[in-house]
Amino acid sequence: MSTQTIKRKRDVWHIVSFGVLAVYALFLLYPLFRLLKESVMVQGTFTMQAFKQFFTSPYHVTTIFNSLKVSIAATAVSLIIGVPLAYFYQMYEIKGKSVLQVLVILCSMSAPFIGAYSWIMLLGRNGIITQILAKIGISVGNIYGFKGILLVLSLQLFPLVFLYVCGAIKNIDNSLLEASQNMGCTGVKRFFKLVVPLCMPTIIAATLLVFMRAFADFGTPLLIGEGYQTFPVVIYDAYFAETGGDHNFGAAVAVIGIFITAMIFLFQNWVNSKHRFTMNAMHSVERKTAHGVGAFFMNFYCWFVVLLSFLPQIYVIYSSFQKTSGKLFVEGYSLESYKFAFSHLKKAIPNTFLIGLLALAIVIVLAILIAYLVVRRSNAANKVIDTISMIPYIIPGSVVGIALILGFNKGPLMMTGTMSIMIIALVIRRIPYTIRSSVAVLQQIPMSIEEAALSLGSSKMKTFFTITVPMMGNGIMSGAILSWVTIITELSTAVILYNINTITLTLAVYTYVSRGNYGIAAAYATILTVTTIISLLVYMKVTGNKEVAL
Repeated sequence: MSTQTIKRKRDVWHIVSFGVLAVYALFLLYPLFRLLKESVMVQGTFTMQAFKQFFTSPYHVTTIFNSLKVSIAATAVSLIIGVPLAYFYQMYEIKGKSVLQVLVILCSMSAPFIGAYSWIMLLGRNGIITQILAKIGISVGNIYGFKGILLVLSLQLFPLVFLYVCGAIKNIDNSLLEASQNMGCTGVKRFFKLVVPLCMPTIIAATLLVFMRAFADFGTPLLIGEGYQTFPVVIYDAYFAETGGDHNFGAAVAVIGIFITAMIFLFQNWVNSKHRFTMNAMHSVERKTAHGVGAFFMNFYCWFVVLLSFLPQIYVIYSSFQKTSGKLFVEGYSLESYKFAFSHLKKAIPNTFLIGLLALAIVIVLAILIAYLVVRRSNAANKVIDTISMIPYIIPGSVVGIALILGFNKGPLMMTGTMSIMIIALVIRRIPYTIRSSVAVLQQIPMSIEEAALSLGSSKMKTFFTITVPMMGNGIMSGAILSWVTIITELSTAVILYNINTITLTLAVYTYVSRGNYGIAAAYATILTVTTIISLLVYMKVTGNKEVAL
């Protein structure tokens, strides 16, 4: 192959690199720069007044500590629940394990604020369970505030820990477990001495994901927090107050949010560097059949935790069929809520699929290209791309929404209020999932396979599309299903960017919950849950996988 031909084919990937960099520069870095500028510039004058206003206000500073407190607590509880659950599920034969995992996935893939709304209906002041227990003299206390947020987020986020740790346990070589058993290290001792240390890099990664999701959550504190104000709510209120808001102050609060999450991300990277190693199972873990009290305990624990976390969705589906009179539920059942849902806001359902599928298509294409650049074309520019692509992973969705409004609220790219800006926001926010899973699977594909195709006369781009991409299929699909479900349940960014023409199912649920129309909200939430179930079944059918691996 001539030097000129090699150079020309290499230039194709150079063009791709610069193209991807240009996309990120325009739709991520430029809006973030505008956000930073807005936070320190008032009528052309540099000022730090907005930051001073925030840090001299005890109320605003308290919201940071509130968010950190609830995020740390939710992360700790999620780990305490999720790691043992993954261990039991992967190491032993749990009754109905296929159904169990599907329920776990469904728990992780619904919008957290739906869980908040459901728990209010179950354990709120006038909740069903509250009233039943009150009749027999039992008081459940107050679900609102810190306790309510912690309950909702923990039951919402432990499935993410479960899915991550399940993947890590699969990579443990069974010979290590057999060796530990021969040395008398079994049961709880083996769990803490062998399994947890081997899974530590994955546990740390799951910890960051759960913490960031909890820290950035907007809907749950708004619905169930009452007096317990958190940082994302302050960002929204600062920018979209009823009196018009203070854009300079709102931008400053958003910049503070970026700084906090960046520090947490860097700390996580430092901790992860202390536990980094590779592991490849020659003989995968074989599930064993437990007997006696141990078997009962494991099955009871797994099913109790999962059913408790799935209870809100069961109640949402149930309440969607209840008869309503105005905003109140009355005796009897009907399809009135569904009739209203399909006759009003007709744009919500088609918008959910149109915006979601367009965003997903862009996510898949960009993720494949970025994964290839990072793994096969490692250089300074592509390392920059890899770093930039992870920025949205650590930034609260409300911050991304505000940055995009500032970046595109006037010409030449006036997109505020359009469907385009919502698609861009979703792509930016949700692409890291597909990138990371695509990178992971591409790293396992030997370079020799591509080299063999090239030696037979295939061009680099043809080799990429006909050999490399198909071999990356499972990794792409795993990331894509997570991206898709998080796209259709996105709230924190969408609530800032939407208007009546771009409303989605998640926004419709949130709108009607905030108005107190719980029957209609339940109908929309049920439609969203059914969409998630169908998406999961399609994924399993297409990939042939009965389990979702992260």
